[in-house]
Amino acid sequence: MPAGVSVRAEGINRELARRQVGYGRGERMKIERDEVEILSGVRFGKTLGGPVGLLIRNRDWVNWREKMAATGSGRGIDPLSTARPGHADLAGALKYGHGDVRNVLERASARETAARVAASSLARGFLEQVGVRVAGHVLSIGKIRVPRDVEGDWDSAVRSERSELRMADPVAAGRAASLIDRARKAGTSAGGIVEAIAKGVPPGLGSYVSMDRRLDARLGQAVMSIPAVKGVEIGGGFGLSALPGDRVHDEVFPGRRRGNRLFGDVSLPFHRKTNRAGGLEGGVSNGEFVIVRAAMKPIPTQSRPLRTVVIGTWKRAAAHRERSDVCAVPACSVVVEAMTAVVLADAFLEKFGGDSMREIQYNYARYLRDIGAR
Repeated sequence: MPAGVSVRAEGINRELARRQVGYGRGERMKIERDEVEILSGVRFGKTLGGPVGLLIRNRDWVNWREKMAATGSGRGIDPLSTARPGHADLAGALKYGHGDVRNVLERASARETAARVAASSLARGFLEQVGVRVAGHVLSIGKIRVPRDVEGDWDSAVRSERSELRMADPVAAGRAASLIDRARKAGTSAGGIVEAIAKGVPPGLGSYVSMDRRLDARLGQAVMSIPAVKGVEIGGGFGLSALPGDRVHDEVFPGRRRGNRLFGDVSLPFHRKTNRAGGLEGGVSNGEFVIVRAAMKPIPTQSRPLRTVVIGTWKRAAAHRERSDVCAVPACSVVVEAMTAVVLADAFLEKFGGDSMREIQYNYARYLRDIGAR
């Protein structure tokens, strides 16, 4: 982190709280009330330029202290040997040679996304000081989808914050809530599609010269790494493959459009009427809103257990059940926001890097002048 970024524990806690709420969450959310402790790298609310250390205490740990102890022989602790389909249980046990799948499931748990959200709060704080903001919302749960005009719309994403399902359309949200209730009653779970939108991203982040520097590839990897995400698309994504080229590519027109302002009131000397590319062309941001979508599968843990085997004997068994959500899609939208912010902050520092916010803002302002922004 460069020096001079504003950091407040209240802001980080607010992001952590956003991750924990949402219709369809499970019993664990009644236990966890995440709060951050800032350990290092911040003085009087500003980063110092060194590493920032954050700590989130897991209130559920008291229930697992003996079963997951770092010391002792483990005698008297019954191993967990049934592997849940859809989780890392079986593949992880085979990979690392474990007979007890709890060695796998505790590390593979989506609980780790709390740390991602906390760390991303620093990235978001940095981005806000250079005029970039990120918002996210839910596009669908099961087969219930918001209207098409909501997709890719910044105001809709911001408005969704008022919804328990993070859906901007109240009719779709009501139908999705009913779907979740039916899934809960049936002992199963529900997935969906979420979207993150970044506003104020300047052209020139990322690069086309090397595959590992392409911004779309970096966003794809970061979002795909979120537990339960099985698909990622930028802008129009898969849907563009079925269209002719003249209905896919975003034409460029002279003149300024102030909808996606950069660095305050600064705007670019050209504009586009569409953004099917999702703000990225050739692995480089093009000045439009950056739009990232992720498909989250239904959570694998079921109230009515799926069929599986016992590790070692390979005999038939029913999968065990951990505390789990019926639907965590609203929470997933917060995590996708988080990973989008982290990648964009990294790319911004790569392009306009400096040791302090003052230096970075100077570099950025000069670049904007060079490309004709005003």
